[in-house]
Amino acid sequence: MDSAVSDPHNGSAEAGGPTNGTTRPPSTPEGIALAYGSLLLMALLPIFFGALRSVRCARGKNASDMPETITSRDAARFPIIASCTLLGLYLFFKIFSQEYINLLLSMYFFVLGILALSHTISPFMNKFFPASFPNRQYQLLFTQGSGENKEEIVNYEFDTKDLVCLGLSSIVGVWYLLRKHWIANNLFGLAFSLNGVELLHLNNVSTGCILLGGLFIYDVFWVFGTNVMVTVAKSFEAPIKLVFPQDLLEKGLEADNFAMLGLGDIVIPGIFIALLLRFDISLKKNTHTYFYTSFAAYIFGLGLTIFIMHIFKHAQPALLYLVPTCIGFPVLVALAKGEVTEMFSYESSAEILPHTPRLTHFPTVSGSPASLADSMQQKLAGPRRRRPQNPSAM
Repeated sequence: MDSAVSDPHNGSAEAGGPTNGTTRPPSTPEGIALAYGSLLLMALLPIFFGALRSVRCARGKNASDMPETITSRDAARFPIIASCTLLGLYLFFKIFSQEYINLLLSMYFFVLGILALSHTISPFMNKFFPASFPNRQYQLLFTQGSGENKEEIVNYEFDTKDLVCLGLSSIVGVWYLLRKHWIANNLFGLAFSLNGVELLHLNNVSTGCILLGGLFIYDVFWVFGTNVMVTVAKSFEAPIKLVFPQDLLEKGLEADNFAMLGLGDIVIPGIFIALLLRFDISLKKNTHTYFYTSFAAYIFGLGLTIFIMHIFKHAQPALLYLVPTCIGFPVLVALAKGEVTEMFSYESSAEILPHTPRLTHFPTVSGSPASLADSMQQKLAGPRRRRPQNPSAM
């Protein structure tokens, strides 16, 4: 998982901007406020809409449309695997040329980002196609072997509308590949985050507590205990973090003094918040108390992170503040309403996801939800069937 929030102003190069031995001019208060406010807003969008889409995803009838479910065993192993991956990346950057590593990563995330962004914008774009639009069905099929031994490698069904979304996403992909512009980076980062919240499901609240608790320790150790996470975050040229320039008012779109927020600090709390939304729906009370409580807790926790970072002028592990608030606030509400037993006995896979496949392995790209994107890639590239895109409503 990436470094939480980084504060690059007052001469620091935390955000990975170019350094030439000179001290940056201090960012203006207006620029700092704009950057932090924008990061907060960008973090909230994929959590809110990803949670809504997770409900629709969970109610899918086709097995190929089902999300990946994280069990308690997976949750307990993930911080260990993430730590090994993070340390491996750190050593890789120390031993090998950073330029060639980032070239390979850029090509990988170029493809993955296009798929993720296309999947993200597809429901919105479908509303703009006229009824008379000539929508044809296509199928991309790769097999191995012949006869009875024939095995499907890729079986991807899509239509003309999907091709239009793929084309638009490819424009952003080329822009990112050629310029590494921060706007293109954020478009891919938002797409990864939204897809992560939508497609990665916790099976119950206890699993969520295990995952968040383990990553709480992971985040604190790698940010405060070593310089590994911040070094990897600055060296890793991939859309695994959201960035926003603090000198935007002075330099416009060519600004380069960035504050950043790792995608791990969006997706990990986000999948827990999405679980609480599905729990709200399972109560059948036509309220979304736990979802709104956890969503407000996330805003409070991230705001507290930014405040502490601004005071101490040091990158902060956001999960240090997000985990206690995102777990503590809903549990306090459950205690007040007498629904603690219902909350911890709720099984998402049993009530809404009767045939959800279990997530049996974790990706090895990095220790953040950019790393979780590998399982998302399997979801996007795997076989699927078309089904009506009904808008989610709370």
